[in-house]
Amino acid sequence: MYQSVSEVAAAAGTSASTVVRACHRLGFSGFQELKLAIAQDGGSPIASFGREIDENSSPADVLAAVLHDGEEALHETRMTINSDEFARAVDLVNDAERVLFVAVGTSAPLAQDAAYRFLTIGVQADAPSDVHVQHVRARLLGLRDVCIAISHTGATRETLAAIGGAAEAGAATICISSFARSPLTELVNVTLAAGSRELSYRIEAMSSRIAHLSILDALFVAVALRNAPRTEATQRLTSHVLSEHRY
Repeated sequence: MYQSVSEVAAAAGTSASTVVRACHRLGFSGFQELKLAIAQDGGSPIASFGREIDENSSPADVLAAVLHDGEEALHETRMTINSDEFARAVDLVNDAERVLFVAVGTSAPLAQDAAYRFLTIGVQADAPSDVHVQHVRARLLGLRDVCIAISHTGATRETLAAIGGAAEAGAATICISSFARSPLTELVNVTLAAGSRELSYRIEAMSSRIAHLSILDALFVAVALRNAPRTEATQRLTSHVLSEHRY
């Protein structure tokens, strides 16, 4: 239940596509639906690293459980993140002419927030909301550009298409994902594995978003410090512009 499709494929000695076909033959739409069914069949639908919450839980209990999950996500990130890969990502983003963020679903807001923040330190960044535009923009990247994909599962078709297009265009590719081994990690130059085992009742990633946001924040700070003159000049301009919108 806590493995990626690539991890299951490796354990079974087969390919990810074979795992997906097996899920289809079992009557599921795909691997994620199979995982959800396993989770729902495993007992309590709401379990949180040993903390049980249900419809009878008080708001205080729910708050404590969710905050605990966030803490666990960050703790696991410290254990799984590869510092050498992170350093490579910093180098690539700092030297890039353009940086394109691609993501869908609950990862999309993280991509759009990151693109805006990198703009404020002088990095030409963009995060189109439409998946077709993401794919086109990725295919139009150049050799000095970088594409960063954000995906909890690392198995979303649209994100894979965009990052594949960026790779075909010759751009450097980076992914931020919860699994070190997935269809996405097989396509990129740099993998930043940061996340946690999602709770069984969560259809979409929740606590993993905290880990991914933290990695994006760290990448932002590291790039800002790497090129202090550019950062200072752009942030002065940004501050001036924002002041026009405040009383």
